Amino acid sequence: MSVNRPDGVEALPIMGVDAPGSPPECRDRLVERARLEWWLADGGDPAALAEDFLAAHGVALSDLARPTAHDPHGTCGAALFLSAAAGARAAGGPAGAPTPAPALPDLVVVVYGHADRPAPPPPAARAGGWWLGPWHDSWTPAAHAHAVTAVRAAIGRGDVYQVNLVGHAAAGYAGDPLPALARLAALPGARYGGTLSGLGWAIGCASPETLIAVEHGRLVTRPIKGTRPATPAGRRELLASAKERAEHVMIVDLERNDLARVARTGSVRVDELFAVHRWCDLWQAESTVSAAPADGLGLADLLRAVCPGGSVTGAPKLAALDQVAALEPVGRGASMGALGWVGPGRVDLGLTIRTAAADAERLHLWAGGGITWGSDPAAEVAEAAAKAAPIRALLAAT
Repeated sequence: MSVNRPDGVEALPIMGVDAPGSPPECRDRLVERARLEWWLADGGDPAALAEDFLAAHGVALSDLARPTAHDPHGTCGAALFLSAAAGARAAGGPAGAPTPAPALPDLVVVVYGHADRPAPPPPAARAGGWWLGPWHDSWTPAAHAHAVTAVRAAIGRGDVYQVNLVGHAAAGYAGDPLPALARLAALPGARYGGTLSGLGWAIGCASPETLIAVEHGRLVTRPIKGTRPATPAGRRELLASAKERAEHVMIVDLERNDLARVARTGSVRVDELFAVHRWCDLWQAESTVSAAPADGLGLADLLRAVCPGGSVTGAPKLAALDQVAALEPVGRGASMGALGWVGPGRVDLGLTIRTAAADAERLHLWAGGGITWGSDPAAEVAEAAAKAAPIRALLAAT
């Protein structure tokens, strides 16, 4: 484990606590007590490292079926980030191409307690102090379309049923990136809107998707798969699309299987199937899958079961990760991982879609979509661009 930054990385200022899922009533009184930052090159199992570090600092998550009581005078909880590459390692799959943002850790755990008095609000961004340069994509539309065609060929061979392909873009900036990243939390439907930062890096999230939560004693995941423009015609088209429904049901089945690995026998159920919700200017299809945790289920085993999220890998998960590693030209960095809050008796982690990250020189953004046999390459390229557009626009605002 490590809290050291890679050599040559300049420091970004550390912003106030706004971690997705952190208790709103506590946010102005949270004070950092301990921090773990870990990179893949450090070695080890990130899921076990996270559980052990939390336990050593007052957040015991070794038996989610029997949660410990919250101590109002002790540790409040912790922000937790796990990259897609770290999740792939924990699951036994390939980590993929090198990240374009090596300053960003692959695992971050920040433990918080309560200060005696509220902290002052962070200083406002200086007018005219923010500039964002042009975005440069890591693959061209033609290369993206070629990757879609390659996935369809793999499906035709029977290697996989579905693969999620993700593209990356980066833009240089001048000024403080933290206020720009914080604006993402205000996007409509950003259930996991918030930020997390350290020396030399910062993450801003506008994710609507629950990767894994513990709610009323049950494990809950809400996969999102299927997208259309947020118009009346788009909604009708999404509901009527056999391709989108088939793609969605594949991921629901994958999530059912993931939860079944760590659930009480016979407790897995689909509570809601293919419900259409709005995120910014898009309709998206979402389902809810839940299960009762098995006795003795700890956070590490839960992370190994659900990471990386099925809606951003494909099915079967390990075979889909092989395709991702072979076809995506750069790593997924801050995207397609987990970000949220854990505490005594609480787990609430979002999937880091609609997520941007900053290092000392550039902003980074990722977007993609699920590829099935029925996918049209041009339509998949357009869908990824539509998902990235609201994030790009908000990051560029002054």
